[in-house]
Amino acid sequence: MTAVLRGPDLDRGRVAHSRPSLLLAGDEVVFAGQPVAVVVATSEAAASDGAALLDVEYEALDSVDSLEGAETDEVMVWPHGTPTAASSQAGLHGAETSSSDSGSASNVDERRVFERGDVEGALSGAHVVIDRTYRNARVHQAYLEPHAVVAVPGVRPGEVTVHTSTQGQYVVRAEVAGALGLRERDVKVVPMTVGGGFGAKYGILDALVAATALHVRAPVRMVLSRTEDMLTTTPTPETSIRVRLGVDAEGRVSALDVRAVIDNGVFRFGHAGIVATVIGGMYRCEHVRIETVEVLTNRAPVGAYRAPGVPQALFALESSVDEAARALGLDPLEFRLLNAVDGGDLTGTGRPWPDIGLRACLERVREHPLWRSRGSVPFEGVGLAVGGWPGGFSPAGAVCRVDSDGTVRLHVGSVDISGVHSSMVLIVAETLGVRPEDVEIVQGTTDSGPYAPASGGSQVTISLGGAVLDASRQVREQLRDLAAAHFEAHRDDVELEEGRARVRGVPAREVTFGQLAQLGERLPGGPGPVVAEGRASLKGGAPGFTAQLVRVRVDPDTGVVTPLEAVAVQDVGFAINPLLVEGQMHGGTAQGLSFGLYEGLRYEGGSVTTANFLEYVFPRALDLPTLEAVMVERPSEHGPFGARIVGEPPITAGAAAIANAIRDAAGVRVTALPVTSEMVWTLMRQEA
Repeated sequence: MTAVLRGPDLDRGRVAHSRPSLLLAGDEVVFAGQPVAVVVATSEAAASDGAALLDVEYEALDSVDSLEGAETDEVMVWPHGTPTAASSQAGLHGAETSSSDSGSASNVDERRVFERGDVEGALSGAHVVIDRTYRNARVHQAYLEPHAVVAVPGVRPGEVTVHTSTQGQYVVRAEVAGALGLRERDVKVVPMTVGGGFGAKYGILDALVAATALHVRAPVRMVLSRTEDMLTTTPTPETSIRVRLGVDAEGRVSALDVRAVIDNGVFRFGHAGIVATVIGGMYRCEHVRIETVEVLTNRAPVGAYRAPGVPQALFALESSVDEAARALGLDPLEFRLLNAVDGGDLTGTGRPWPDIGLRACLERVREHPLWRSRGSVPFEGVGLAVGGWPGGFSPAGAVCRVDSDGTVRLHVGSVDISGVHSSMVLIVAETLGVRPEDVEIVQGTTDSGPYAPASGGSQVTISLGGAVLDASRQVREQLRDLAAAHFEAHRDDVELEEGRARVRGVPAREVTFGQLAQLGERLPGGPGPVVAEGRASLKGGAPGFTAQLVRVRVDPDTGVVTPLEAVAVQDVGFAINPLLVEGQMHGGTAQGLSFGLYEGLRYEGGSVTTANFLEYVFPRALDLPTLEAVMVERPSEHGPFGARIVGEPPITAGAAAIANAIRDAAGVRVTALPVTSEMVWTLMRQEA
């Protein structure tokens, strides 16, 4: 064994808590699963044996274990004030709000109100009011690869290189440098291949491992076991959302009143803005009030999971919308079309949507055979729900060059977690007129790669794609200039195709891109090598919307719900890589269904009782229904070639569609997720 380290050994005095497991617990452990010591050894077996020898004595303290207990402030998670916390989703929480965070010690970390119109007056005058409260359990991202980090100290004191499975290398660099009091130039991050992230791979362990490596002056590797991962890392929050939805006699939404209580665990996060944006931004409504209450509990801190907060919000909203349509005797699809937002309509935070495709998705659903054939089999039902995601966007850079052998190399600083780099290859190939196999991606580190946004928020294609398009267009013009000089022709007469330059109308005269690159590299006094740096900074995003159908069978004797078929219709703007887009739609749809029917962390006395893949339930391949992806292509103003965000929208509607399908099949309304057979059986007996 090399060392046994506790919190004071690694606390470099800069930040008390920047990430959940950044520093080890001191005298008090604030959630079950918080690390208390690090054992460093020359082998995994020796480290495991050393950890087994540690004897930690715990004294049980009063704790906050529920949403209801958090709001009372009878027991305080942080009696002396909340420490620094995990960051919010950049670019998604800037809406105008009123905040009532007093700054004093409280388990209510933040209370925000988004309001317009006269909600109570509109509710009192509504023809139908649906008033229900919906709850969601915490859901883990359940990636196949647990968190893994290697940190190597540099030659000079304070220098460290971090090899990590991460979605955002620049995020990790800032976290490690800030937490350990280092300069960012002294922290090099090397992003490794990611075995699943879904919003959870943003540097939870990296600063802890870097601090350990700097302390022992040797390379250190930490790989969490599955149980450690599920106890310590950042699942979705548990939520309780009350929705009061008012509708007039003609079927128009007249009032929306929402109170969403969000369990952030022991640290701050920031789901409020996106929850409010979406829950109040799917249907046109003049009178809206959305109150978000983010509370702290003695549970592991929460984080992002593919469209964070939106599946929970839309389960509540879409269930209420479905009930309102039924109360009025209206077709649920036509009711949604009557009220659906369009470009220029307001989100829940009061900002207008750009051009969006929600109505186009609903119109495509209207034509689908599954919707047309619903209601034909007893105890089978079809549920409809809509979803969407505003999408992040960030500045980005990219470097494109042509080598003397004709290879086009694209240098990026992004992390490829879903095959998104293949789309960058296609952008370059289309712009330059080369085969995709002649384009090579070079993924840089924080030292060598051009700046790129983190791979989250569905922002990489629209943000990085613009920089790639800019760089490749510049390279195209450089090639045309070189070819024009070579042929002694006007540049407007030069055509680029299949990796060659030709003079229009003279097909026999051609030169390869490799030969042009050689001219640029060798011609004295010439234009120089074929290389360009592209930059992009979008003024707006490219939101993606979806409408989903799910067909289920409900066993009347047991309450067991079997999903039979799922259809996801999504506005993708322009599918740069259709196979990749379809895969994202399938994956997100499957996760949305799992959110509704299977997944939920269980707690007893503040401790997770489902901290492994034997206990934590999620669907196997055979548990999923047939999945169909239908793409609607309404080009976006901002995305490259009109592309829209793709990754987040497909998870947002599945849980709500499941609930609405159960209502259609069995006549009962579920108000908690995940749905269990016991829950459905009990509701059916109550209705009988």
